[in-house]
Amino acid sequence: MPIVVTGLSHHSSPVKLRERFAFSDAQIADALGQLHERGIADEAAILSTCNRVEIYAATRDNNPALGQALRRFICEFHGIDAAPENALYTHHDPQSVEHLFRVACGIDSMVLGETEILGQLKLAYKLAHARKATGPLLNKTFQKAFNVAKLIRSETQIQRGSISVSSVAVELAESIFDSLKAQQVLVIGAGDTSEKAARALRSRGAQSILVSNRSHDRAVALATELDGRAIGYDTWEEEFQRVDIIISSTAAPHYILTRDKLDGLLRKRGHRPLLLIDIAVPRDIHPDCNQLENVYVYNIDDLQTIAGQYLDQRKAELELCHRLIDAKRNELLDNLNAHPDKTSLSLHEQPGIY
Repeated sequence: MPIVVTGLSHHSSPVKLRERFAFSDAQIADALGQLHERGIADEAAILSTCNRVEIYAATRDNNPALGQALRRFICEFHGIDAAPENALYTHHDPQSVEHLFRVACGIDSMVLGETEILGQLKLAYKLAHARKATGPLLNKTFQKAFNVAKLIRSETQIQRGSISVSSVAVELAESIFDSLKAQQVLVIGAGDTSEKAARALRSRGAQSILVSNRSHDRAVALATELDGRAIGYDTWEEEFQRVDIIISSTAAPHYILTRDKLDGLLRKRGHRPLLLIDIAVPRDIHPDCNQLENVYVYNIDDLQTIAGQYLDQRKAELELCHRLIDAKRNELLDNLNAHPDKTSLSLHEQPGIY
């Protein structure tokens, strides 16, 4: 009962190589058909994301050459003579099953414990199932992977806590304000990190974003992307009375917001809390601003320190995750070996997957 996975990920290959092996949805459908028609695999599913490209396959005749056949196929399909040494990995069971479980749980991801990969994996399985490319072996295996991901989420802390600058910014805002729905955000500067932070705040209910940048065209472009409004770089203080959260990321060589300046601006807005997120290097906001009442200042080091603390908490959960995965892997393999030909439920009869 060989279940094999062959592919490459951020662990083994840079993005310039991963993109050469990536599959579009149309290519996935074609590739699944070819894997069956050419007799390479009886069952198959293909996962293709920005960080990994993997073919999961199974045969019923214990073909020991399945791994090599998959490696040749993925190269030939994309017109690549041969992958660089160590770029492609191949895992046979039980390692292949364990790998799938780790992927589903987010503990093989670039961001430890992230949950987006589970949705991507479910879509990959749904496409393969719809094409009738899966069968008893992969159906049971993928169903078990989804159940294990749910177990890991409920029994461990691996997916809890923010570990990116943008997600930390959201968490800080939610700890200061009862709700983000009524909060106005001002972005000063138009860097990539500030855009992600503003977008994250917007997604959690913050009002439309104000964007101020030395290049007004860039401010307009970013404001449009954020469903916000561009304002003049020299006039952003006029909007200060309505602002609750400022994300600053300019290239100014000096502080653009000092305690004296902020003290004067605060008088116009009463005693409402003000969150200042300074992600500029050198800093835009003088640290003394943090001494003012109801003002909360966090710079890039603060955000990264918080993110690091969350990451450490997640890493501490890895041992428990591994124990749970090992137990469920053995449980699945014992079941498959005992009942290799038992047909699993159809896609629409599988509760809790979609």
